[in-house]
Amino acid sequence: MDDFDRPILSVNHLSKQFGPGCIHCSSGQSDSLIKNYCPTCGTVYACRDISFDLYPGEVFGIVGESGSGKSTLMQCLYFDQEVTEGEALIASYKNGEANIFEESSQQKRYIRNHQLGKVYQNPILGLRMGFSSIGNIAEKLIAAGGRNVGAMEARGRELLEHVNIPIRRMKEPPKNFSGGMQQRVQIAKALSNNPPILLLDEVTTGLDLSVQANVLDLIKKLQRELNISMIIVSHDLGVIRMLADRTMVMLDGKVIEYGLTDQILEDPQHRYTQQLVHSLL
Repeated sequence: MDDFDRPILSVNHLSKQFGPGCIHCSSGQSDSLIKNYCPTCGTVYACRDISFDLYPGEVFGIVGESGSGKSTLMQCLYFDQEVTEGEALIASYKNGEANIFEESSQQKRYIRNHQLGKVYQNPILGLRMGFSSIGNIAEKLIAAGGRNVGAMEARGRELLEHVNIPIRRMKEPPKNFSGGMQQRVQIAKALSNNPPILLLDEVTTGLDLSVQANVLDLIKKLQRELNISMIIVSHDLGVIRMLADRTMVMLDGKVIEYGLTDQILEDPQHRYTQQLVHSLL
């Protein structure tokens, strides 16, 4: 990790609810909720007052069970979902003074294409399965203003080689590839414009154990070589243990624990975190 003086990303009081809310559930803080669901009006409070910082060169882990809000948080950061309230500041965008959630649609596209890369759990969401692998990277480069075909092809080759896609298969569409290869193409596409922040959402879920290990080794290698800041979401604390410098634990849309990964593993404070740690033993 690099200089920790100034965060590259600051997220403050982010909340996301699905539904209108009512007097009984009062913005997701009421005791009348069942987990994060209001039985009166049906509102789900997917993220409740989430705050954290990401520093240059850091890998920040977010762990929690299905429905804890971790993937919704990632969707909000990448503008796949609109936030209900809150702010996010990126140091390399408008000097870290603009709340990216309040920017125009055009500026949000700019942020997605220049400041952020995202790797989805399901490759279908991140790749055009009928395009060639190199064409997928060109699509991201074109969205960011690239027009030089030769330069885009060279960049595509460089990235695909970097993630261990054989040269002879670069013109093939991802639909022909295994799940592990599809994730590697997604990683290459997400890195195409050298974003300062990479979002990785359950990238090893559903892969065979040997394939998972290869993808995790690749992520570690890329982080070491590129010194990129990463947020990695997983329900598997083993994945977080392998990659993350600091970790945030989520349950029912709330942060229940937050600190150095080693510290959380050695001395978990919350009962749910203790159960997660014991499941690793």
